[in-house]
Amino acid sequence: MSRTLILWLPPVAALDGKDDALLHPAWLRADDGVIVDSGQDEGWIDARERAAGAADADDRLIALAPAIDVPIRWRRYPDAAPAQAAAAARIDTLRDSLGEGALLHIVAGEPATTGQEVPVAVTTHAAMAVWTGWLAERGLSADAIIPAAAAVPPPEAESLWRAELGGEHIVRSADRAYVSDPALDPLIAASHPVLPLAADRMREALLLTVAAPPLDLLSGAWKPKRRWALDPALVRLAKRLAIALVAVSLLIPVVHMLRVASDTRRADAAVVAMAKSAGINAPDATTAEAEIDRRLAAAGGGPLAFSVPASALYAAMRDAPGVSIRSLSHRTDGTLTTMLAAPRVEDINQVLLALQARGYRITAQPMAGSDGQQLANITIRAVP
Repeated sequence: MSRTLILWLPPVAALDGKDDALLHPAWLRADDGVIVDSGQDEGWIDARERAAGAADADDRLIALAPAIDVPIRWRRYPDAAPAQAAAAARIDTLRDSLGEGALLHIVAGEPATTGQEVPVAVTTHAAMAVWTGWLAERGLSADAIIPAAAAVPPPEAESLWRAELGGEHIVRSADRAYVSDPALDPLIAASHPVLPLAADRMREALLLTVAAPPLDLLSGAWKPKRRWALDPALVRLAKRLAIALVAVSLLIPVVHMLRVASDTRRADAAVVAMAKSAGINAPDATTAEAEIDRRLAAAGGGPLAFSVPASALYAAMRDAPGVSIRSLSHRTDGTLTTMLAAPRVEDINQVLLALQARGYRITAQPMAGSDGQQLANITIRAVP
């Protein structure tokens, strides 16, 4: 739904002179192209304040600059492209204008197609400063400032329109729109009749102009600077995503711990069930494993079997190629007895250190062999 508040800006002379009688601008409120309220008082301020933050707040504020301060002229460049026509219109209007060019604010609309007329508005930077300051004092920022004269539609051939808009009487010819002057109108119209424009037709033209402004005085040096603002909806979404991210980050380790605990319970239950199948009644997995190890040890197996310390011995000798085994024996308590031979004592020590690094208890009795080799009687406890 499109909602628009249209507000007529007071003439600069009224603002400079503080004429209270002229400081109550005309206004109207349009909703989806239909005028729903209007007046010429301060009622628009109350209505806007009531709407602030509500679902029916105005979407746009369009300000209309008075024709007495912003006359309009339409120029035609049949063979120029739209952008070129707009640039040429600004240059020609500046050349034909009175006063110092640096003080003038000239805005040209851009036609939709080649050959269309180009509307050109002429005002001053001082007037723009007065209007924007007047709006700022009331906490307002216009989405566009449109010359009121631009809303008057073109007249019939060989005639002029006189329209009333926002308390002003505006004359519209084929190529100009300006505030009416009873003394000058007959001279400008010459022999062409000046006909009154019906109020209904004027309102329709005004709504069309506001919906698609032919030009906007908030351009050039007066174009509002882009304001970076965070969308409240995006901020709320970002907060929710951040909360969700923190929650997921906390849940991941919790879920992992629960899964590990569940897997541990299942493994313990499997150990207890396996022990039960072997005739061992144990209350928990630790007791069951201890009883299984005891029975394996009694049978010469389990962690006290020959393969456990032997594999550790061969793994330690892998990095000491000069070391060889002269004898090897194993007892049922898991003790491995061996005699190692090497050209140097340091080679045997390398094997012993590797076994100790793996957590085995080592005893060693060095001796010299008759063949010049260094020998050592070693005992290795199978259980670290």
